[in-house]
Parts: sequence; C-alpha cells; structure tokens
Amino acid sequence: MEKLLKRVGLPTLLFYNRNKIIKNKGLKRLLMEQKELEKRVTEIIGPVLKSMGMNLEGVALLKAGRKAFLRIYIDKDGGVTLDDCVQVSREVEAQLDVEDPIPTSYTLEVSSPGLDRPLRSPEEFKRFCGKKARIVTLRPVENQTFFIGDIIEAGDNEFVLLLSRDKKIVILYENISRARLEVTF
Repeated sequence: MEKLLKRVGLPTLLFYNRNKIIKNKGLKRLLMEQKELEKRVTEIIGPVLKSMGMNLEGVALLKAGRKAFLRIYIDKDGGVTLDDCVQVSREVEAQLDVEDPIPTSYTLEVSSPGLDRPLRSPEEFKRFCGKKARIVTLRPVENQTFFIGDIIEAGDNEFVLLLSRDKKIVILYENISRARLEVTF
C-alpha cells in the first residue's frame, strides 16, 4: 500500500488511522472527498486571492493523525513575502469561516511553492521558460526517464528541454511523472 501511495505521489500520513491503513474502498472514498473539498476551497478562495494580486498555485488538504491541515500555496510576480502570507491567511480565513466548506477543524497554512516548486501545467512551463527544471517521465524518452535542463520552449502539449549546449529533447506533458524547478546557486 505504501508503494502505491508513493507512486501516486500522496503523503503516506494521510491514510493512517490509529496505526491502521484504511482499506482500498475507504481509501477511494477518502481521496474523492479530499479532491472535492480541495476543489471547493479553490473555488472559494480563488477570487479572494485574485483581488489581492496573488496567484493560487495549489491547495492541499492533509490529515496527520487526528489533525487536519489546509495548505494553500500562493505566488505573485516578484515573489511572496512573509507579510503577503499573513495578509492572505487573514483574508482566506475570513472567507472560509463564512463558507465553511471543511466539516472538521483544521490548521490553515499559507506558503509560497518554494524555489524548487513543482510544475503542474503547460501554463507553468510557459511561465518558467528559461529556467532549469528536473523532469521524471513515465516512459523513457531517448532511453532516459530523468532529465535536468533548461526549459526553452513550452507549447500546449509538449515542451522542449535543453540538456546541454546543443542537445534538445521534446517531452509530452502526458509523459511527466514529476517536474520541478531546479535550484541553481
């Protein structure tokens, strides 16, 4: 079961209940409920963040033991400051208190996606053209599944990664297992 969770990319803690792993049927229901709640939270807070000049980069509802956490990842041009996180936390908390979409108590966490942020959509690849990325593919591309290179072009279905001075590789978005920006110093 833990191998399945790691392959899907979900936190293992989410599925533990008093040291017992939830059965597959319960797991599916829990995953569906979690995704629906995340979608509802996104619908509620999206306009709030937009009015503040922020981009919503992700929402994650996680459970660890008896505690639940709602993590909201934000970004804006020029980066996110601690004051931005505090301001967003206050505004989002007020809106979520009014709408009350989550049927349990939780801790709200607001953060930036970080320097090594995940890349999840073609829009993000377009936004970060010229940046270095770490890509893991589902199926081999030219006999490899792991790449580090500069994103030099991004379309709607694929992107081009520059691996060395003259070695370019085209990767379809549907073939991506994981993609992150690579931190360079």
